Amino acid sequence: MAVLKVIQGSCPGQLIELHGERTIMGRHPNCHIVLDNAAVSRNHAQILENHGSYYLEDLRSRNGTLINGQRIRGRTQLSEGDEFKVCDVLFRFFLGAPPIGESSSGIWTTASPLVADSTLRPTTTESAPATSTAPRTVQIPQFDDEEGDGSSILSAVDMASLRHPSVSVRPEVKLRAVLEISNNLASTLDLAEVLPKILESLFKIFPQADRGFVVLKDQESGELQVKATKVRNERDDLQRVRLSTTILREAMSKARALLSADAAHDGRFDQSESVANLRIRSLMCAPLVNQEGHALGAIQVDTLDMRQQFLQEDLDVLASVAAQAGMAVENANLHTTTMRQRDLERELEFATQVQLGFLPTERPRLDGYEFYDFYEAAYRVGGDFFDYVMLPGGQVAIGLGDVAGKGIPAALLMARLYSSARYELLTKPTVAGAMSGLNVDVSMGGLGHRFVTLVFAILDPKTHRLTLSNAGHIPPLVRNSRGQVTKIAAEEAGLPLGIDSDIVYDQCEVTLEPWDTLVLLTDGVTEAMNPQNEIYGMSRLTKFLETAPDDADALGEALVEDVEAFSEGRAQRDDICLICFRRLPELP
Repeated sequence: MAVLKVIQGSCPGQLIELHGERTIMGRHPNCHIVLDNAAVSRNHAQILENHGSYYLEDLRSRNGTLINGQRIRGRTQLSEGDEFKVCDVLFRFFLGAPPIGESSSGIWTTASPLVADSTLRPTTTESAPATSTAPRTVQIPQFDDEEGDGSSILSAVDMASLRHPSVSVRPEVKLRAVLEISNNLASTLDLAEVLPKILESLFKIFPQADRGFVVLKDQESGELQVKATKVRNERDDLQRVRLSTTILREAMSKARALLSADAAHDGRFDQSESVANLRIRSLMCAPLVNQEGHALGAIQVDTLDMRQQFLQEDLDVLASVAAQAGMAVENANLHTTTMRQRDLERELEFATQVQLGFLPTERPRLDGYEFYDFYEAAYRVGGDFFDYVMLPGGQVAIGLGDVAGKGIPAALLMARLYSSARYELLTKPTVAGAMSGLNVDVSMGGLGHRFVTLVFAILDPKTHRLTLSNAGHIPPLVRNSRGQVTKIAAEEAGLPLGIDSDIVYDQCEVTLEPWDTLVLLTDGVTEAMNPQNEIYGMSRLTKFLETAPDDADALGEALVEDVEAFSEGRAQRDDICLICFRRLPELP
């Protein structure tokens, strides 16, 4: 009699007696020693006995057989103490009973299935008939939990019959693998790193699994994307990632873990050609669900061997793993969103500084005039802008505009307009010509359907003449010394910039009298809204200006405060830009 001892595996210490001239090891149920793992070939290797000598022969297996660390070709004689490896299972060969150091209390045989336990106890039964040619599984009593290398190929020898022992996974092995997954999930937020580790652990838990993959739903497009895959062997037809969306959608839509013992004949997938084409026999699919119950993705493992079906207890384990993985995916998504938000905040902070750099840092200092300006974007950056451009002869050009939209796109267009407006004002002889030239630039600039409202005003402090051109903007308001408020450049206003490149803009002139105050503003003032959904409006603005302070600074500050008081704390909906300037009386 020769004996094999399991040295490496999830249940080291198991002994198998060899009887007869031929003992076949492999994955096929008809093998004498069934190794329940897809990495093992159906008929992997055999041990031959000839006149008391034993030989190990590899049966052209996919992953080979090793003796003492060397891969064998064909048939090799076994000697006392030789170790040979079939995938993850390492055996030691003995001619006769193992030495005392190898078997502490003798050999027991069993004719009933062994129940895996962390403390194995001997079960003595009658020996098999001497005429039996099947290998008998024997067991050494153990009183400590040998873990070996943590492999899940062999954990208990299932003696349903003396002829066909099979291998299953011990509960503690499953527990170790689940804890391993938990540790991996807790150690990092990098899904690219942790998802493959999850599959590695699942393949330890489920030795019958041929393929496994993790898919996640893209947060923007909603499409399923494969994030990790694993196959048991190197066959090309298994390496190709091909998914059955029928199975995935079934699990994800109902947010329930799915088990199918025979997917090809499962009524839930009768109409799915992909299930048949992929040759899936038994599968488990568990959705990755967030705290709101929405599926973020799924884990699926399947087998191509009908004899290696998944059971309900397997699904329970996968569902537990998927629950942890779902939380990890949600945390990773939140972390990614937070990092992106942090990066965006940095970019917005920089954009804010850049935009403020375009705006004037000083107000014009003209004899007989005082100026006030105010700018506040609804978001970090905005599309409103204003500028002062000193022209030859002591004149000053004042521009105030509003780019359609808010945020970064409007701010980018504002930056372009800033330089273009200065160019037009400095090169064109009239303010209307500058407006027309700027309109051509905006219209032909490939900016899509964006448009700009803008008002230009050129002030000559010597003659007190103000020349204006308006491109669809709120007409400037003038308050005289008696408190009367009137609109100017309203009838001459043309379309906003960017609508029609052929428009020729008009201009008008007014003379500012002592104490006259000119107010230019954007619709962030007039369209400010309170919690009752009422807007500030032109009527309220006009009434405020009639009784507002005379000083330009005081008037501007009071107007901003009045708009804020009207809004009653409601968030600002649009950018606010305001310019006030007043002609002072001449000194005697």
